[in-house]
Amino acid sequence: MRTVPDGLKAHLAGQATTLSHCWRLTRKDGVVLGFTDHDETVRFDGTVFEAASGLSGSEAEAEVGLAAGTQEVDGALSSLSLDETDIAAGRYDGAKVETFVVNWASPEQRMLLDVAELGEVTRRGEAFTAELRGIAAQLDRRRGRFYRRRCDAVLGDARCRVDLEQPRFRAEVTVKAVDASGIVSFAGAEGIERSLFEQGRVEWTGGAARGLVSDLASLAVNGGVRASFLGGAPEGIVVGDGATLKAGCDKSFATCRAVFANGLNFRGFPHLPGGDAAFAFAKKDGRHDGSPVVP
Repeated sequence: MRTVPDGLKAHLAGQATTLSHCWRLTRKDGVVLGFTDHDETVRFDGTVFEAASGLSGSEAEAEVGLAAGTQEVDGALSSLSLDETDIAAGRYDGAKVETFVVNWASPEQRMLLDVAELGEVTRRGEAFTAELRGIAAQLDRRRGRFYRRRCDAVLGDARCRVDLEQPRFRAEVTVKAVDASGIVSFAGAEGIERSLFEQGRVEWTGGAARGLVSDLASLAVNGGVRASFLGGAPEGIVVGDGATLKAGCDKSFATCRAVFANGLNFRGFPHLPGGDAAFAFAKKDGRHDGSPVVP
């Protein structure tokens, strides 16, 4: 149950109120932005809540129990703080959003209404709608592990323990060309092992995409290194931007053991019985060796 501060309670008891909503957005990279639906800027707790943002709240629903409520905010991409390129690049994904009700005439009279996570962002022309996911939405996320043949660790993380800083597993590159279809050509990666990097990723170290990570969709090394990316290349990439190309893994035990010499840290269950064990029947030829019915 929320407790309304005394100052705000007294204001609400008056004949007229001067209330507005304020949203404080904290991105994962530490950038903090403030927005308000009031027609003038509001300031408190060291945050400036912009009136020119065009941000406004939609109808919100809350349900009894553990069901996740729904809430959205609408805004204009023309805001000085909200950059279309940053939204498209995913810099706002998973950002923390705090919602306040504030007496704009006396900002010290305020109350925190909700803390949510920025979810799906939908664009409509020059505007956007952002979904706010409350704490209850985290109950829909997978917890624990699934029993499956392939590894569920991320290559190079604390569970995998492969050192991706080894020269064999990384290459410092620069953008040589970007075509209209989003395929990027790199310089500086000549001679790399395609099989090591074709399921890898690119960490952008320069230009408009600096700090972002893109997963490779395809990689060609004939006549130069050319790559396409899942979800497309980040916007704003130009010739000369720096990046680091890092190795990838198909999550199989064979690759873990033969390519990375990391079989002891494999985080899958490669010896689980396969489909033929579940659908076994008597036959004269073939073997029931645990392999899947459909590889």
